[in-house]
Amino acid sequence: MKKPAELVQSSPSSDAGKTPRITVGQFFKDHAEALQLRLVGAAGGFDRKILEPTINRPGLALSGFYKYFAGKRIQVLGSAELSYLKSLPKSEATARFRALCARRVPCIVFSRDAVIPRSLIAETERAGIAAFITPLITMNFVNLATLALEFDFSPSRTEYGSMVDVLGVGTLIRGASGVGKSECVLGLIERGYSLVADDVTRIRAIERRELMATAPSITRAHMEVRGLGVINVAAIFGIGSIRTEKRLDLVVTLKDWQDMEEVDRIGLEQEVYRILNITIPHITIPVRPGRDMARLVEVAALDQKLKSHGQHGSAEFNQRLLNLMHRKNAL
Repeated sequence: MKKPAELVQSSPSSDAGKTPRITVGQFFKDHAEALQLRLVGAAGGFDRKILEPTINRPGLALSGFYKYFAGKRIQVLGSAELSYLKSLPKSEATARFRALCARRVPCIVFSRDAVIPRSLIAETERAGIAAFITPLITMNFVNLATLALEFDFSPSRTEYGSMVDVLGVGTLIRGASGVGKSECVLGLIERGYSLVADDVTRIRAIERRELMATAPSITRAHMEVRGLGVINVAAIFGIGSIRTEKRLDLVVTLKDWQDMEEVDRIGLEQEVYRILNITIPHITIPVRPGRDMARLVEVAALDQKLKSHGQHGSAEFNQRLLNLMHRKNAL
């Protein structure tokens, strides 16, 4: 009986993740609604880069201490910072704020719907820095904006395969063109499971510990079926047949039976697939006429769900067989 082994396959497109370069304009476009951001002053500085995925409160900087100033981050001024500036003579407060703007910060956000002196807005316009205001209290904005930036800065890759949510198990179905991926996915949708992405799946490494998959916006809720063309999955099967994103838990590769040198009959050798330096359980299923591929992928996903709860059918069978052999040898 074979001993358990781990076979690693790497995604050819995921050896090095691509970390996006986020501009202020892109951040505002993507998160203005969630963060309740409004532009104040002139619309300048939208092409500036946000280089670090976190937020800075420039209290020490406004007092003149710049030795450890985090100038690559979004700067947030709350009640404490604005109260400090208001306690200074107007000319000095303006000079302190001008020194902050001279540091080439990405942008400045004023929280709590604060009443901002016109002199401060004039300084942001003079420096070409975008200034925003939000009604959120400062810490709420910092927390929400940090989460948004962490997602934006997560390394991402495109995988050529279809993603389906099978009873909570995010399953990426890969295979050569014409092997039957779309028919397999269609069969899973007919069984009540949800489509995440068809043919092209966008994957992000969240906090470099788990992979989240989604579809490009242009193809979301649609899939291509040979002979039928592009179909609207949500319109045909209902809104419950699609999901906007799902954690990736299993990779299934469909491969023509004739192209496989050896078919695993026991399942002790645990294959893994590496994407963005994160390993995901991987199964290769041979394809031949007459096999219900949707049913096999469904069972593979459910078996992976059992394995995640500590129940490994192949290992349990192997152990039972070894125990039986041991008892016979002991007689």
